[in-house]
Amino acid sequence: MAGPASDYHRGEMDISEQQSTFHLVMGITKWGSLFLAALLLLLVIWFCTPNGFLPGFIAAVVIAVVGVVLLRSKPAH
Repeated sequence: MAGPASDYHRGEMDISEQQSTFHLVMGITKWGSLFLAALLLLLVIWFCTPNGFLPGFIAAVVIAVVGVVLLRSKPAH
C-alpha cells in the first residue's frame, strides 16, 4: 500500500534561515581558520625558534593582513 499523502511540495519552502545559517557557519570557519593560522605562526616563531616574540608578531600580522585581503567578500556584479 502507498504511504500517507504529504503536505511537502518540492521547491516551495522558504530557505532564507538555512541560507543565513550556512553563510554564518562559512564565515566563522573562514575567519576562525585565519585567526588560528596567525596565532599558530606567532607561537611557533616565538617558542620554537631563537627569534623571539617580535618577529613572530610581525609574521602573524603579515599573514593576517594578507588573509583579510584575500578572504574578504568580493562585490557582486
